[in-house]
Amino acid sequence: MTAIKESSTIQENKQYALEKCPVTFVMEKIGGYWKPIILWHLSSGMKRYSELKREIPAITEKMLIQHLKQLEADGLVIREAKPVVPPFVTYRLSNAGEGLLPVIQAMADWAFKVKDGEFL
Repeated sequence: MTAIKESSTIQENKQYALEKCPVTFVMEKIGGYWKPIILWHLSSGMKRYSELKREIPAITEKMLIQHLKQLEADGLVIREAKPVVPPFVTYRLSNAGEGLLPVIQAMADWAFKVKDGEFL
């Protein structure tokens, strides 16, 4: 992976946008294809990794693991590991993650109202 030059103009512009634009801040946390889908599935409650994988069959293991780690690092998901053999790990939304549920629900509501590019 290429190192990011922290003093670059692009990085300065990105940092400025994150500080000044709330939409940019939110997109930095939940942007991309899989994160909103993972949050949607966790909205119904605590899930194990295997449950998430089963509910989102199109996601690769690498992407699911990577996005769960990012969501956890951003404070949107809580990972709980019980010290047993075999490992028992669950994921659930944090308070901040639950705060995003109206946004995720609004996205779902909008999707149900759009057909062939037309808003019903």
